Amino acid sequence: MADPVHIRESGPRSDLAGGLVMVDLRALRSNYRALSKVAGRARVAGVVKADAYGLGIAAVVPALAAEGCDTFFVATADEGIATRRAAPHARIFVLNGLFSEDAAALFAAHRLTPVLSGALDIAIWERHCATHGSDRSCGLQVDTGLNRLGLTVQQARAFGADNALTRAVEPVLVMSHLACGDERDHPLNRRQLEAFGAVRAAFPGVPASLANSSGLLLGRGYHFDIVRPGIAVYGGAPSSSVKMKTVVTAEARILQVRRAQPGEAVSYGAAQLLDRDTLVAIAAVGYADGLPRSASGSGVPLRGVLPGGSGSIKGRRVPILGRVTMDLTMFDVTDLGPDAVAAGDFIQLFGTDLPIDEAARSAGTIAYELLTGLSRRFTRFHVGVEGDQQA
Repeated sequence: MADPVHIRESGPRSDLAGGLVMVDLRALRSNYRALSKVAGRARVAGVVKADAYGLGIAAVVPALAAEGCDTFFVATADEGIATRRAAPHARIFVLNGLFSEDAAALFAAHRLTPVLSGALDIAIWERHCATHGSDRSCGLQVDTGLNRLGLTVQQARAFGADNALTRAVEPVLVMSHLACGDERDHPLNRRQLEAFGAVRAAFPGVPASLANSSGLLLGRGYHFDIVRPGIAVYGGAPSSSVKMKTVVTAEARILQVRRAQPGEAVSYGAAQLLDRDTLVAIAAVGYADGLPRSASGSGVPLRGVLPGGSGSIKGRRVPILGRVTMDLTMFDVTDLGPDAVAAGDFIQLFGTDLPIDEAARSAGTIAYELLTGLSRRFTRFHVGVEGDQQA
């Protein structure tokens, strides 16, 4: 990998690791700026749940804060505490709500804002705030058609209409989540928008948020006051019409290159029989590292529907051979030539030469899962840190 000026390394020593992950914080900041232009007057929040989509809250949050981001969303309290360390003055919303009185005390101590989704966590937060005189601020999550976490539209409107909720706690955000934002013409988008508009009307003056990455591209009518792009900031494509800058490049070390004969099998189950003299590169990556077994070249049900996964060496694609195993994956490098690949070289799993969305499709999954599934066995390099003026 390249050796930029400002770089921070974390995880196992790079000379001991089987894989490397390069996180380009300059590209991440550029994506945030681009999305901010699309958002117009809406504030762009930083969605940093799952340890900033696997890239590290400690590095990602300061990078977003440097672009003016002052509102963050996480899923759990521990993610919120990590975000608080990285952004002492930000508003931090915790999406999964409250489970206990002790949890409420922890939220208050770290100035985390719970997003309340039902009678239980509303009651917990109300009781805690009344007893301890804590800041009553909270978010209110409403389900408008996803049938996931949240109050029903009827419950939310009833709370707003008679002030039963706002007497007990103080909503500073009303939010919902689109089910089909990545399908521009899906009729559910309009139905959710109308339902959310009715909820918002019951809480006059309270900021509202509906749009994620793909929802942001549906138009200004979906933006409201705060937008919450996640995967687009990290370099995933929120739709087929938009290309974001590549933020993450994942590579695996090649441990050995071997010759195999026609008729020989590769990997478990002898699922792939070779039909030619083949150069096989064995890479130190497997499903324990986050390369899905479903990306196997053969021997998995998905291969009856989609072609298998691949890697990239020096800009050229090389297919996975046989099944991905726990720690090792085999690639066919025959077409690169007899001396093109050697032990110690690296193969790109996704990144600058192989878009993450393409790598995800071959495994029957999405970019979100590839990013959040990257194992701690990779050495991570964060590029563009510590006052990098090129950002």
